[in-house]
Amino acid sequence: MSRVGRKPIEIKKGVTVNLKDRQIHVKGPKGELSTSVHPNISVEIKENHIQFVRKNDEKENRSLHGLWRALVQNMVRGVTEGFAKQLEIVGVGYRAEMKGKKLQLLLGYSHPILFGPPEGVKIETPTQTNITVSGIDKQLVGLVAAKIRSFRPPEPYKGKGVRYAGEYVRRKAGKAAATAAK
Repeated sequence: MSRVGRKPIEIKKGVTVNLKDRQIHVKGPKGELSTSVHPNISVEIKENHIQFVRKNDEKENRSLHGLWRALVQNMVRGVTEGFAKQLEIVGVGYRAEMKGKKLQLLLGYSHPILFGPPEGVKIETPTQTNITVSGIDKQLVGLVAAKIRSFRPPEPYKGKGVRYAGEYVRRKAGKAAATAAK
């Protein structure tokens, strides 16, 4: 039996969870999220927790059991606490700033990159080299952070580019080190 799927999800104060026709609606202080659950997984809402039960022990249903429990857990956590991803910009002349609601990135190209975040995602630039992406939908926050990173991923020779905060970029030696070894 799935260890993740067996755990009940605690419904915190201020959060309401409704189930109607396989649709789960989660409403909390930060917003509202909803999704439809797979037909092979049944949802039971009791007092202050949510429990997930699968139809049978087929391989697909075992994998879906933990998946749907984790997805709904992220929805409950998102409407109470929210999610955030930190990005760092490394490189001479590389910087980011907000122009209205759009993010302007100067990443060494001949033109600035303007990026408008989707609805439900907030982008902040505390400094010129730091970007914070936040929102209530974990998947959407991660997708937006990955999109911003894709404009100039970190390169292995000098480490320049956009990276996640704390991300380790493995560095290569380059040509000069190869000729010095001879």
